[in-house]
Amino acid sequence: MEAILAEIQRNDWGQVLLQEPLAKHTTWKIGGPADCLIIPRGKDQLVSTILLLKEHGIPWTSLGRGSNMLVSDKGIRGVVIKTGAGLDYARFEGATVVAGAGYSFIKLAVMAGKEGLTGLEFAGGIPGTVGGAVYMNAGAHGSDVSRIFKSAVIVRETGELVTYGPEDMAFTYRHSVLHEERGIVVEATFELAEGNRSEIESVMAAYKERRLNTQPLQLACAGSVFRNPAGDFAARLIQEAGLKGLRVGAAEVSQQHANFIVNTGQAKAEDVLTLMAQIKRTVNERYGIELVPEVLVVGER
Repeated sequence: MEAILAEIQRNDWGQVLLQEPLAKHTTWKIGGPADCLIIPRGKDQLVSTILLLKEHGIPWTSLGRGSNMLVSDKGIRGVVIKTGAGLDYARFEGATVVAGAGYSFIKLAVMAGKEGLTGLEFAGGIPGTVGGAVYMNAGAHGSDVSRIFKSAVIVRETGELVTYGPEDMAFTYRHSVLHEERGIVVEATFELAEGNRSEIESVMAAYKERRLNTQPLQLACAGSVFRNPAGDFAARLIQEAGLKGLRVGAAEVSQQHANFIVNTGQAKAEDVLTLMAQIKRTVNERYGIELVPEVLVVGER
């Protein structure tokens, strides 16, 4: 591992951090150390890093802003590749927008609105990266990535760069083909439509006000913890089951939004996992519905 990391640093492929606490890189502020965290400088450096790791059989995990991820208390073995500053760009070409995987999805939505382009309003409250949004088919307010997705450049675990269209991505609810085929989104292209700037900004402002009134954004959290079951809402089921305020350690079911688990201080991943298990069991016993986690749980257990 040391020789490989030395080669990455010698070639200036990106920033290398050893034993980096991943709590610094997730919105839940939870997670043990990564053996090594690498932030590639750009697409070419990302590909070179993937090829080097493949050559030496070193496992890797990808990370964006960690907004939909629970990292175990023991952390992640091998290498964590974070799409950051090197892939943090966006450009508009008419109604088409091309964005790097490390670009803020919220910022992209705001920029689109200023350009008078409609289609990304739903993204104004999704605190992840473009890459993570494509991976998860992120959505809100009745829309999601699949509605505006045109294509994505992806680096496979073989180091091969491929371009996937909508059919290749096999989007379903909070899911894409990348859950089965390992790879990292490098950049994505979205097809928007001409709209009225003031109307777009009005819709986004209304969405923002709603979020501020209904979501515990002042506390460390990871967004919705469970997927909405067909024809219902996870938050409603959890609330009706009387689980708001339920705590395990410093992890708590939000009093403001029942499908959020907040870190009230120094919560551990095991606190969150225990709380999730209690929620699932209670909802299943009471309503016969099996809640499915929306957050990704990664790392050594």
